[in-house]
Order: sequence, then structure tokens, then C-alpha cells
Amino acid sequence: MKPSRLASHSAMGLLTLGLTAALVATMIPSAALAEEAEPVRGHYPLPETGNVIGEAYTVSVEEGDTLIDLAREHNVGYEAIRMANPDVSLWAPFAGTEVVIPNRHILPDAPREGIVINLSELRLYYYSGEDVVETYPISVGRDGFATPVGVTKTTVKVEDPAWSPPRSMREEAAARGEPVPSVVPPGPDNPLGRHAILLGLPSYLIHGTNKPDGVGMRASRGCIRMFPEDIESLYERVPSGTKVNIVDQPFKAGWSEDGELYVQSFPQLEENEGSFEPFLNAIEVVTRAFGEEQPPIDYAMLRGVVESPDGSVVSLLREAEEEPTPAAPSLEEADGLFQELEITALVDQPN
Repeated sequence: MKPSRLASHSAMGLLTLGLTAALVATMIPSAALAEEAEPVRGHYPLPETGNVIGEAYTVSVEEGDTLIDLAREHNVGYEAIRMANPDVSLWAPFAGTEVVIPNRHILPDAPREGIVINLSELRLYYYSGEDVVETYPISVGRDGFATPVGVTKTTVKVEDPAWSPPRSMREEAAARGEPVPSVVPPGPDNPLGRHAILLGLPSYLIHGTNKPDGVGMRASRGCIRMFPEDIESLYERVPSGTKVNIVDQPFKAGWSEDGELYVQSFPQLEENEGSFEPFLNAIEVVTRAFGEEQPPIDYAMLRGVVESPDGSVVSLLREAEEEPTPAAPSLEEADGLFQELEITALVDQPN
């Protein structure tokens, strides 16, 4: 084909393609042309009824993945991914292993406004709109440096903050022969990361980190640490003066939109162990969820959830089924039962 004819055919093809695209655009809304938008990281629609959001799901490990990599990719913290996959290696899982991503959550029992931080859950919730809640994994104060419970607010936001290690930390480091500078400038060695939101509580911040592998565990000296991408997102959108409600709810109960009761249990903070009886606390929480009604729940399952807290969202309603009538034992079963009773009687006799 000659060059002139090739150019002519190309031009005609482009013109036809353009007209076709224009015609399609007038017939089909642009939103319908595009695939459904990817959900924004950590953003969930607030349910019209109930307080359960998100879903748990599984992913397959690819060669070179660690559980920590998958946790960060899927908006999950260190302890949450570890508890959801107790039999999977954190640092060297086998390729093809199915990994549970625990991204179903019960909203904390607190007003739906501003920022709510649940310490035992190691998670932050931000009610950023009338119908949206955001949630992200966090690190909180380790034992001996507990993050305080209470209501405060955001104050000043600082980009590329300098960090002044507290005097106690400098003294501890010096005693180990590891002197710490009085001020750490912005940069890769700064443990505050690139963004910090100061709180009304003196010396407490919500900030990033230069060691993101530790997000989702008790690792700080009281501050709230977040993945760099999460704090950057909040930094841009959280106004100064936003309410911050710091709570400690190791056990939560909530209703799904379809009327199912779910519970979620987390390990107690070390400093609070012994301050209340976990099972009785769980019963109180569930009873409040039912109001005046007697909760028809599976108490054996409830005790199991409390005694083995792993953050799983578990359905708790007891099935409304008639208990089967026990069948009469056969002669052999009866004979064995009588033998057991005789042995038990002998064992129970006083010395």
C-alpha cells in the first residue's frame, strides 16, 4: 500500500473511532463505562443499622512475601495478622499459603464523632463524614508507658517534624553507652516519620514512623504510631480541634445490618489485667447490646472467645432449635454405664 493511501486509511479509521466513542458516550453514562472504583484504603460506609463493618477474607502468599508485607498492604497491624494466622510464619511463609486478612470490625462503643482510638484493639477510627468511617492499625504505649484513656483533641499539625527525645530516654541510652542527640532532625532516622498531629494531652502525638514493621503492636512510649501512608492521609484531612476519644475496650459486641449479633475480643493490656473479670465484663457488654431482653446467646462460645482473644469477629446467637430427646441406652451401653458408676464409687470412697 502506498504511503498516501495508508495515511488516508489511518485518518479515516481514527475519525470513525472518534465518532463511535462520541456516540457511545452520549448513550451510556461515563460512570457506567468505567469499572467500579477501587475502595479507598480503610474507608467503609457507615451501616444504616448495626455497627459491624468490613469483611474478613483470604489471600495467597506469593514468593518473597512476608506476613508483615501482607498486613501493611491490606491495612492490618502486626498483632492482628499474627493472631489471625497463628500457624503461619511471619517472616518466611510458604508460597501459596492461604492467609486470613481480618478486616471485619465492630465499631467501638463510643460516640461516632471525630477520632476514636481503642487501645486494646490497636486500632484508630475516624468518622470523617456523615456516612463514612475510616479505620487504621496503630501502635500504642508499651507496658510502663501506657497511652492514657480520655477525651482530648487535635491541636497543631507538623510536617517533617524534629524529634526531641525525652530526658529519661537519653539517660537510659547513655547508661547503655548509646548516647542520643538532644534533637533528631527530619529525615530517615526520625522516629516520628514525616507527619505529626499534636494532641491536647501534653507530649502525646499521632505520628508516622521510620519503622513501619512495628505498627500494630505496643511499641511506643505513649504516642499513637501509624503507617506513613495512613498518617499522611489523615494529616491532610483532619482539622485542628477534632475530638479524640481514647478508650480501652478489649471486648466489643455489635449487630450486623441483617440482625446477627457478633462479638470481638482482644488481649487485655498488661496494666489492666486483674482490674476486672473478663467473662463478667463480656456478659455485661452483650446484655447492654440486647437492652431489656434476655440474650439468647451461646455462653460456652462466649467464654471461649473471652479466654482465647484473637480479634476474630464471631457470631454469638444461639440457634433456636429444640434439643433432641435422648434415646434409651442399649443393654451393652447400660452395662458399661453401671461399670463406670461402680469404679467412680470406689474412687470416691474416703481413705
